[in-house]
Amino acid sequence: MQVEMEMRRSNKDRSEATRAALIAAGRALFIEKPYGDIGTPEIVRNAGVTRGALYHHFADKQALFAAVADAEAAAVAREIERSSPENTSPLEALLAGGRAYLDAMSVPGRTRLLLIDAPAVLGHAESRAIDMCYSARTLREGLSIAMGAGALPDLPLDPLTDMISAAFDQAALDIDSGASREDWERVLGAMIRGLLK
Repeated sequence: MQVEMEMRRSNKDRSEATRAALIAAGRALFIEKPYGDIGTPEIVRNAGVTRGALYHHFADKQALFAAVADAEAAAVAREIERSSPENTSPLEALLAGGRAYLDAMSVPGRTRLLLIDAPAVLGHAESRAIDMCYSARTLREGLSIAMGAGALPDLPLDPLTDMISAAFDQAALDIDSGASREDWERVLGAMIRGLLK
């Protein structure tokens, strides 16, 4: 019984390690060159696994890309969630979350992967669903808290989240292309302060 449990755990550990290696190799390749220029032989070679292992974990290259995008979006959300300690005002929480988003998106390749390639490869709906699980979710929660505290007018939450999220995404894209982060932070801060009561 003990040996069987250890074998199961060992198989599970190997499976998780293989999946992690594929995601890491996929991320490295997806930020290095365009999605269409990457073949599955290159992915498995870089991951140090077999092609069968790739297809055991992912239906195809697009499914691997989706897993990479999901992992990157989760990392962004973790940074946002860490940025605002308990007992901060709604304004400070939203501003800190915005700065954390821009910090997280400054990781090389992340902006292109999440904001350009993900919608192109996965389609708008799937890319948006990933965002809504992570950074857009944290923004939506922050806006909801601000509304509940009376710091924000009672506005439709989904369109408000989409509008502010789009502004931060545009900032990340422009900053990634060399625009002034300081200028963008001033504008985004003014936008958020203008919404609050």
